[in-house]
Order: sequence, then structure tokens, then C-alpha cells
Amino acid sequence: MKPLSLRARLTLWYAGVLLAILAVVSALSYSVLRWSLLQQVDASLAAVAQIVRETDERGAGGSEVERAIRELLGPGFSDQFFQFLDPEGRSRFRSGAPHPGSLPLSLEARLNAAHGRQTVETLEDPANGPLRVLTVPVLRAGRSVEIIQVAAPLARTREALSRYLTTLLALVPVAVGLAAAGGAVIASRALQPVREMSRAARQITAEDLGRRLSRRGADDEIDHLADTLNAMLEGLEAAFAQSRRFSADAAHELRTPLTALKGEMEVALRAARSPEEYRRVLASSLEEVEHLIRLAEDLLVFSRSSPGLAAPTAPVDLEPLLLEVLETGARRAQGAGVTMRADTFEPATVLGDAGALRRAVLNLVDNAIKYTPAGGRIAVGARAADGMMEFYVRDTGIGIPQEELPRLFERFYRVDKARSRELGGTGLGLSIVKHLVAAHNGSTRVESRLQEGSTFFFTLPLDEATLHRRQLNPEFTAS
Repeated sequence: MKPLSLRARLTLWYAGVLLAILAVVSALSYSVLRWSLLQQVDASLAAVAQIVRETDERGAGGSEVERAIRELLGPGFSDQFFQFLDPEGRSRFRSGAPHPGSLPLSLEARLNAAHGRQTVETLEDPANGPLRVLTVPVLRAGRSVEIIQVAAPLARTREALSRYLTTLLALVPVAVGLAAAGGAVIASRALQPVREMSRAARQITAEDLGRRLSRRGADDEIDHLADTLNAMLEGLEAAFAQSRRFSADAAHELRTPLTALKGEMEVALRAARSPEEYRRVLASSLEEVEHLIRLAEDLLVFSRSSPGLAAPTAPVDLEPLLLEVLETGARRAQGAGVTMRADTFEPATVLGDAGALRRAVLNLVDNAIKYTPAGGRIAVGARAADGMMEFYVRDTGIGIPQEELPRLFERFYRVDKARSRELGGTGLGLSIVKHLVAAHNGSTRVESRLQEGSTFFFTLPLDEATLHRRQLNPEFTAS
């Protein structure tokens, strides 16, 4: 079943709420009207009972009592009737019309009269329909000597209530229908800005992400929705721009070794060559192929470490990870004539992916080896502070100009492009470090001086177990 539109749901909710309100109000008004009419009947019965008692005390008969009622209260009370009873319930005299028979005396009314209390009750008379009966004891010397009963038919009262109920049943649906129509119009007008916003959003394409949705200036829910969509468009625009830059940079990086390969092969095929010349061409081509392989691997790692991809949250023990990095880095540094050692190290555990963290540290070590002349030194360390674990790789290499530091972690960025190319760099190593660390909720930074060396840092949050252990033993450190 197709879900209802927002406009239809708003209209139905509005009509349903109004129907519930009208039903409650109608029930209350019907109850109040019924109570008010019965109060009027009871007041008239009390007035008649008072006239009957006063007239009887003067020794008048039933006909004179009826005449006194008509004279004092008017013809509107002519449908009421009364009777006098002795304490045993036997009738002494009664009115002649419109109720020629005797009124029933219930057991409750007789007991209340015996105790000097009056009783008001509604009785069903088979001959005359429902009656409202007031039973009043006449007391002399503190004891009940007579009982006065006054009754009035409730037919007109019930007819009035029935007409009122019929009116309610006829008007409430009409009111709800009119309200539903009005609600539909109001909902349509209220949703008009949303429809206009939807039309404007549909006109925004991937090639036109610079457009923004307009605000009405009311600072209401519609403006908040526009702000949310504009923020999303800004994020999409930045993501598309980043993707385009990445594609362009990747194409540029791939074009250089492919062009070199093509040129070397074309030169080799222009004329017959000796085996040594072919071997030299193949060796040069192999270097370009290895560079392409490294670039492809770095591109793959970079795509997997892009922001938005959730990093694994398994505990990673840093001690064996750094020992493995030191062993691997020492072999590479030995081939470049560089000394590598372990610096200050505090054992700890972080949450993340061991392979990704190993790749991040190795990238920093490889970068230090590339730009540290023979005879230089490299130190790797880790220290904890303020709930974070900070890794660092310090070298005594050529250093980096201060103006280049802000762009150092950008993709495909090289300080010295010619030298980076000679050293086999792809321009993605530091960018991969930044993204791997960001995926682990960490941060990166660098400090450097020309001809003195550089120090690369990245920090990661410690896991709860390590934090708890350090809180129990603040002096806990290891080197």
C-alpha cells in the first residue's frame, strides 16, 4: 500500500484531533445541559412542595393547593402534580391532573423521610413515562407526621436533550469536514516552500554544486532545512572537487612513467641494438614499472584510508608493532648508510588496525631514510601524555623549508619534485599517513629546520585499559 503524502497525513491528523476535541466538548456540553435542566426541574419541584406545605398548613384542600400553585407559579407548572401521604405511605389527598393515580413511594424515600431527609429521584412510570419525584417530610416536634411528594414528567426535558444530541450529531461531521478542507489548504500553503526547495534542489547537478538554496529569513524549520541542505551541498562540492583533483593528480603521476616507458621503447625499436643496449633499456623500463607498482599500491592504500571509512577498533599492542618497524627500518637504513635506533618508548595499547598503523610508521621511516644523507641518524619513539599516545620519527636529514610545511601532507605534493622522483617517491606517502591516522581519530604534525633535520609526529587516543593502568600508577613508564 502506497503511503500517504505529508499533506494528506497533516490533514488527517488535523481533522482527527478536531474530531476528538469536538467529541469531548459535545459530551461535556450534553452533560452540562442535562444537569442544568434537571436542576431547573428540581428547583420547580421544591417551589411546588413549599407552596403545597404552606397551603396545607392553612387547612386548604387539594383543589385550593392547585389553584395557589397556578396563581403563584403560573401555567408553566400545570404539568406538575403532588400528593400528601401519612408516615405509613397512605395517600391523604392528591392533585387531580395530569396524574390521577398515586405516586410510587420508594423504600429509600420512605427511610429518608423517616429520618427527616428529602429525596430526589427519577422513576419510570409505565403510564406517563419518566418522572422526576421530590419526596419531602413534614416535621412537627422533630418527627415526621406527613410526606409531601411532588412530581414532574421528564418527557419535555428528554425531548430537548434528544434535539440537542441530534443537532450535535449533524453539526460535528460538518465542522470536521470543513476543518479538513481548511486543513488541506493550510497544509498545502505551509508545504509550498518545501516544494519550491525541492524544485531548486533537483536543478542542482554535479556540474553545478556551487548553487545554494535560498533562506526565507524567518529562522524557522524551513530555513533550518535549507541550512542543512546547503551544508550537505558544500560537503558534496568539496568531495567532488577533491575527487577531481585526485583524479587529475593520479593521471599526471601515471602519465610520467608511462611516457618514459613509451619513449625508451620507441628509441630501442628505431634500429637494431646490441644485447647490452637492450638490457639497459629493459633495466630502465623495469624501474619505471616498479615505480608504477608503488604508485598503484599507494593509490589503493590511500583510497582505503579515505575519511569516512570506519577504522577497525581491535586492541593493538604497540610494543611488537614498533619492534617490527624498527627491524624493517634498520635493514632499509643500513642499505642507505643511515643509523637507526629506538628512542623513548612507553608500552601501551590503542584501538585500531595494526596493519594500517604499521604502514603509517613505516612510511615516516622510509621518508626519513630517503631524505637523510649517508652517515645520518634516525630515531623512532612513542610517549603517552594526556590520554594520547604520540609517535615520532626524528632524522638528521636535509630538512624542509618552513613555507613548505603546511602543504607537506597534501597528495602528490613534493618539496623537491626532481629529487623526489629520483628517490622513487610517489608523493602519496605522507598523505597516506595523515589519512590512516585520521581514520583512527588521530592527528599529524611536523617540525623541521633546513640542514638540521625533521621530526614527524602523529598521535592516537589510548584505549581504556591503558588509561586505567596509568591512572592507577602515574609513574608507569618504560624506555
